[in-house]
Amino acid sequence: MKTFKQGRYSGFIKPISYLFDLIVIIGAVFLFEINLSDLSLFFIYISLSWFIVAFYNEFYEVQRNTRIVQIVTLLLKQTILFAVGLYAFIGFFKQPHLSRLNLGNYLIVVFVTVSFLKFLTFFLLNKYRSALGGNFRSVVVIGKNDKTRQLIQTFNSRLDFGYKFKKQFSVKEDNFSLNECFNFIIENDIDEIFFSVAELSNKQINYLIDFADNNLRELRFIPDNKEIFSKKLKYEYYDYIPVLSLRTIPLQERINKIAKRLFDILFSLFIIVCLLSWLTPILALLIRLESKGPIFFKQSRNGFNYKEFDCFKFRSMMPNANAHLHQATKGDSRITKVGAFIRKTSIDELPQFFNVLFGDMSVVGPRPHMVSHTNMYARKVDKFMVRHFVKPGITGLAQVSGFRGEIETDKDIINRVKYDIFYIENWSLLLDIKIVVQTFLNAIKGEKKAY
Repeated sequence: MKTFKQGRYSGFIKPISYLFDLIVIIGAVFLFEINLSDLSLFFIYISLSWFIVAFYNEFYEVQRNTRIVQIVTLLLKQTILFAVGLYAFIGFFKQPHLSRLNLGNYLIVVFVTVSFLKFLTFFLLNKYRSALGGNFRSVVVIGKNDKTRQLIQTFNSRLDFGYKFKKQFSVKEDNFSLNECFNFIIENDIDEIFFSVAELSNKQINYLIDFADNNLRELRFIPDNKEIFSKKLKYEYYDYIPVLSLRTIPLQERINKIAKRLFDILFSLFIIVCLLSWLTPILALLIRLESKGPIFFKQSRNGFNYKEFDCFKFRSMMPNANAHLHQATKGDSRITKVGAFIRKTSIDELPQFFNVLFGDMSVVGPRPHMVSHTNMYARKVDKFMVRHFVKPGITGLAQVSGFRGEIETDKDIINRVKYDIFYIENWSLLLDIKIVVQTFLNAIKGEKKAY
């Protein structure tokens, strides 16, 4: 297969993207009668606004391993912040006659066109790498374990990433030498070095860093995360002292809090008005016909910052004293016939949308456990308490990834915590929507552990 020299034109990709986006945001103005009193001032304002927002948003920092969901998130954030700045122009420069409607139409055209160009560039580059072998970067891997094996498999299978795996060096072999690695890297013009932190000593790591710095090679760390499930490290300077924080939590940012809360309110109101308003009387009748007792069941659970709250459900069991202590199991005799159906379809969880409306829960988040189970898992499972950095959810990433329902083994709760921490550290509104859609599809199909 014919290959092309890496990096020959890659430096032009960002400037060309800047230019095309600038043409779009200026050219789209001529499509609508916005009633501008000073066209030149408006052009300068929107150009500066766009690129200031883009710089803040890191809008043009799309890498070869960037996921589509991340690009969609970037586009939404860029458009929303640009829209705020755009409408601020009316008051800031006193433009009372400016057409708000046409300004909105202008925004839609900009969003659609820029999105099209961004995805077109992304897919063409991926195709260029996978089909023609261009825009590639040659890599070596130092270390031999499960993580390095998975990484090499990714290099070989995801040709659209544009990485050409050249060689793996096993640190555990008796004849291993970093100098031999360095000679291979220089002789074969290797661009990036990936190494397992767990397999090298501090002295070897410093030696490797010095080599990479002195020879202009990019160095990538592969963490040993057998114990640390997920780390999204935050790098900061205190004066001139570098400090690493273990994780950044997107939902601690005010704009993200507002966006998620707005989504929660609108979605919960929609479910309450359009579904629960007529479904509740029907279920109430069916539940009471089969067994005496309350229609709703409430249970104390731990939420945000470990605070207890009453979690609501439609009652699916015969009234019993152990409901607050023991989780439902397969073939549980406490579950009624109506209860079996509403648990299988997750209808029993619908009253929790009132919890969402009241602010105790979110539509998406780590599932809350019974207080007795929370206390047990907090002592037993490492990083379990991290789940309480955000509000608990009606559904979550762990649930749509196969870890819902009864916890039969330690592996179940460990994997649930793993997915919950990933969600907390990588939250986006688009991820919430994806989880909601997947939850709906799973409810229709029925789930193995929904009992």
